[in-house]
Amino acid sequence: MCVIMIGISADFDPVHKGHVKLIEKGKEIGEETGDEVVIYLNKGFSANHAPFFVSYEARKQMALEAGADRVVPIEELHHRLTLAYTVPIRIAMMIEDGVIDYVDAANVSTPTIIKHAKKFAKKEIFSGIPRNLPNRNVIRWFAVNEFLYKKYKKKMKFHIIPELEMGGKISGREIRRAILENDMKIPPEIKSLLPDTTTKILEREIKKGNVAPGRNLKSITKRMNTYSRSSLMQIAHLNADAINSIIKGRVYRQEDKIWAAFRRAGYGPVLTRLAISALEEDISKEEVLQIIASYEKKGIIPPDQTIEKVIERSWFVAKKSEEGFKSSEAHQKFMNGEKIKESPCMAFDAGLNVRSFEVDYLKDDLPANIYVDQNGLLACELRVEGKKIKSPLKLPGLMVTYLRLLLDSQFIPVSARVIKKARGIRIRIYVGKTSK
Repeated sequence: MCVIMIGISADFDPVHKGHVKLIEKGKEIGEETGDEVVIYLNKGFSANHAPFFVSYEARKQMALEAGADRVVPIEELHHRLTLAYTVPIRIAMMIEDGVIDYVDAANVSTPTIIKHAKKFAKKEIFSGIPRNLPNRNVIRWFAVNEFLYKKYKKKMKFHIIPELEMGGKISGREIRRAILENDMKIPPEIKSLLPDTTTKILEREIKKGNVAPGRNLKSITKRMNTYSRSSLMQIAHLNADAINSIIKGRVYRQEDKIWAAFRRAGYGPVLTRLAISALEEDISKEEVLQIIASYEKKGIIPPDQTIEKVIERSWFVAKKSEEGFKSSEAHQKFMNGEKIKESPCMAFDAGLNVRSFEVDYLKDDLPANIYVDQNGLLACELRVEGKKIKSPLKLPGLMVTYLRLLLDSQFIPVSARVIKKARGIRIRIYVGKTSK
């Protein structure tokens, strides 16, 4: 049996009357086709990388009470990957499940959404969609749906209804905020935005103390307070600026100070939530890379977002920077399709400075951790026989730029090992994989 997907881009946290309209539209379509209305409901972390206000089980019940026939959980994605990666994965999942129709809401016309979406679908680029585009996530869904047609030879039919407005656009964020500010009681003006079934379930969950559990601050602060620069460098979605900001701002106890560390590093709200989620769950760059690689093999990841392309971009920008171009100019040239003949280096050697008595501790093939020190210099850390040896790396300018760009990527792991040569000790650096 084919199924109809309803409210894919909503977390239903909690289900409000705008969500009900989506389900009603799905039921209307289902009356003609005889198919189910199925909600693919995010579980664990929201699409915007935050913990949920209401538990999955409660939100599932809200969706079923609002008229959905079935609920399918979406798990293990949103604390690991950006929307540019999760949207293709989710759409592929639905197409493979047999989803034929997709219902969403937008405050712009469907032709306008299609117009913008076709531009991105043609370029096969779904990251960095401009913030000034209205309903840009709906545009991303349209574009990815078109992109995946090449793989599946079928795509979902989109049904876009107007966003429900009741004295303004209904916002799940504002609903949650109002409840929190009202001492965990649902204000009358908020109840008017919710179906009775949601209100009943929400009041039950509040009474049980199941609402707004928040983050695991103990795990987050422990890592932010104790992890070394080299250990933090292994965490997904942390760049060198964020890591140095974290180190500088220690000690952390409250969430507002955690956010301040990322603001100082130039992180926006969405990337901050993703980085904090990765810290909370101790998600490594290696883990994220393996997930992306698995979906690459299935042909789900757009070409511009593949692991190879991310590494190639770093190499291209480094080479162009050596020629005198600014990084922003080099990046634009890459985005415009300019190529260079030389393939990226996937393994290369760096020199280091160690004291004579430390040399005896360094064994061939000893693991080395690469990081950026407090002065912005590339360095390595070696641990042997209970000792910690640190040294700046000696690299030509091209490789310094290349390595720094890789370290600042969100998921490309960089590992290294000691190599003993006749000319002395070197650090062999490996790109995009472990050194084992």
